Amino acid sequence: MTESAKSMDRIQLPYGLGSFDFAWEQDQFSVLINKSKTPVPLSDFEIGQALDTPISSKPLDELIKTDESVLFVVSDATRATASAQVINLLVRRLIQHGVSPGNIAIVFATGIHRQVTAQEKLELLSPFIVQRIRTIDHDAYDKSKLVAVGNTASGIAVEIARPLTEFSHVVLTGGVGFHYFAGFTGGRKSICPGLSSAKTIEQTHMLALDFEKGGRRTGVGIGLLDGNAVNEECERVAELVGPTFSVNTIVNELKQAVAIFCGDWRAAHRTACNDYLQSHAIEISERRNLVIVSCGGLPHDINLIQAHKALEMASHACNDGGSIILIAECRDGLGRPDFLKWFSEENSRALEHRLRDGYEVNGQTAWSLLSKTERYKVHLVSELPTDHVEQMRMSPARTLSDALEKVNASERGFIMPRGAAYLPRLSHMSHRDQWS
Repeated sequence: MTESAKSMDRIQLPYGLGSFDFAWEQDQFSVLINKSKTPVPLSDFEIGQALDTPISSKPLDELIKTDESVLFVVSDATRATASAQVINLLVRRLIQHGVSPGNIAIVFATGIHRQVTAQEKLELLSPFIVQRIRTIDHDAYDKSKLVAVGNTASGIAVEIARPLTEFSHVVLTGGVGFHYFAGFTGGRKSICPGLSSAKTIEQTHMLALDFEKGGRRTGVGIGLLDGNAVNEECERVAELVGPTFSVNTIVNELKQAVAIFCGDWRAAHRTACNDYLQSHAIEISERRNLVIVSCGGLPHDINLIQAHKALEMASHACNDGGSIILIAECRDGLGRPDFLKWFSEENSRALEHRLRDGYEVNGQTAWSLLSKTERYKVHLVSELPTDHVEQMRMSPARTLSDALEKVNASERGFIMPRGAAYLPRLSHMSHRDQWS
């Protein structure tokens, strides 16, 4: 039978702002994505309704007096949060309430990422907001822009962005998704790591590793909040700030808000996380030997550090010794200019020992990546230099076709077109047993 006569399935796999077309014989691959009807993007009216009926909180305009100041926290360009729509509505609401535009500002929660560019600010906020509302850049390494606010109950010294202490109210905005060791993005992560010092970020994030037993600390993993040492410590940092309100979105593949959870910074985030877990966990009956995973395009594949999150998801659907093809453009490179330094170690165990003696957040990402390349054959389709990819123990490719030539393409496998968004979960195992 000729290829044209075979029954074929076809899919577009996002890559930066473009995509790769992939066709396969029916029944060879299963596509891991929620097949229910795609939610309709929220209208401004529907978001307004959510703001009027917040979770465990009064509405925002009942919490803020007209002569008070408000600082909105917004994620950077590595996150898709529908911030332009959300911030527009929030700012307009406060101004209509009587708050002066001069008493409103926006700070970008960049953590230890690079600063937001002028063009990205326009995209994240809209030209209307950028022209009218003051924006503030965070620098986790600049002591003059940080302030100490005390210690958490566990003894970690907390340094945060100074603007968090200079406004009457702090309002968090962000998107909820899976995070490979903090459990979920959004909520408290806008404060830590988003607006904390590099030192505070390191102290909280190193709790993900168990330096005595080796590997991940018990309770740390995707989709886990209670008993997750990293999440709980980040919540303690946020408690020292005491945000007035939070807005948490869930977005679709077009980066449009399809669900929104407003209100108390902890309760609204928890509700959003529970909803996300229910709608974005995909049950599988078995792992397979081949997984083709796209991060979901920009911004999820903006750099290698971000792309690793999709690799983490794919690893839970792949048999040990199997092959993973990771599709990630990485237009911003590795994400950190010094990321490659961690791959001078012989193996992940040696890297773990190095982290014990001199922990850095991106060193943990390198450890997690190296651990996967030791368990799976990872083929990276990207724009990264070949020697960089090889140094990270992955096989480089420029196209999906190039990568497919290096694997057994006749294997039954999985396709993950939005790899960072969906969690493969073995149907016979509990959530905590599988991901802790």
